Amino acid sequence: MTSPTPATEMASDMTTDSSNTIDPAAPRKGPPPDVYLRTVKSYVLRAGRTTIGQAKAYETYGPTHLLNYTPQALDTEAAFGRVAPVILEIGFGMGEATAHIAKVRPQDNFLCCEVHEAGVGALLKRIGEHTLHNIRILRHDAVEVIDHMLPEGSLDGVHIFFPDPWHKTKHNKRRLIQAALVKKLALRLKPSGYLHCATDWQPYAEQMLEVIGAEPLLRNTATPERQGFAEQPDYRPLTKFENRGLKLGHGVWDLVFQRV
Repeated sequence: MTSPTPATEMASDMTTDSSNTIDPAAPRKGPPPDVYLRTVKSYVLRAGRTTIGQAKAYETYGPTHLLNYTPQALDTEAAFGRVAPVILEIGFGMGEATAHIAKVRPQDNFLCCEVHEAGVGALLKRIGEHTLHNIRILRHDAVEVIDHMLPEGSLDGVHIFFPDPWHKTKHNKRRLIQAALVKKLALRLKPSGYLHCATDWQPYAEQMLEVIGAEPLLRNTATPERQGFAEQPDYRPLTKFENRGLKLGHGVWDLVFQRV
């Protein structure tokens, strides 16, 4: 599961390519369902209730902040209306941390992938509440976005916060952080770009450390005394979910690796 810059650009300066905007009521684009479902997914699409506020946010902010999935390289300058560092976020949950980070880092563009409708609606609502212009959302499987829309060397950073830990051993194959994905992400990072992961499930933290640490294109930024785990970067806030876990004595582990 996921948890997940006051804007300095005026809305008029953030014009997007109309080919990249999406009507939330439009049919989903992408490969045929039988092809899409053939691979093991790191998530399960669950029925969720979209609130009136989220539905209104879809109508108001969807045309400017939602992008279509297309099997071709994304023109980030057209999508964001400016040239700026691009940070990919995979699975933002209800968007609490995403909105906070976008607000305190106005100099960066945040390309955010989430498959759950309610979460997308919640982030769109936060975009309106905080007047954020540096977020674009793809409601699509992040792996397909990486494969088809993000060329090598196109990202300045990647955020993966609190992915579903898939606690049962038989389900570990569904965990998002696997060697193949880490390789794809490493190739898409620019030199000195970073991969930041966080989890509150220790076995998953240990697997992340092992898997990411084995990728030769990435180096761990943690100091030796921290046993491979990083200090929580100041831009990542404590969410309500995380605070609740900490009060119950649960740990949280951050991993920050840099492209060599």
